[in-house]
Amino acid sequence: MSKREAAVYRVIFLNQGQVFEMYARQIFQSELWGFLEVEEFVFGERTQMIVDPSEEKLKAQFEGVKRSFVPMHSIVRIDEVESLGVAKITEANGSSNAMPFPVPMPSK
Repeated sequence: MSKREAAVYRVIFLNQGQVFEMYARQIFQSELWGFLEVEEFVFGERTQMIVDPSEEKLKAQFEGVKRSFVPMHSIVRIDEVESLGVAKITEANGSSNAMPFPVPMPSK
């Protein structure tokens, strides 16, 4: 990737029993403690005849979103990638290796 090209990050995180795999141009630690900020979501172009329903669902869900605050304990993985992939949602079932980071229970 040349220095002129903007970096693209694949962000995989858990959200309400599902695994979200999305692409964004900006990721950084938030001023809100325990959160990462994800900005400039990138979705594939509609140049193909085949439409992926999970990508369309993500597009609709994040339409108009300028920035998302994702809890750090929900992050499974962040990769800087050379090319854009397909955003998708999959179920987080027991056969997956994706596990949320253990968080201590607050004391009373």
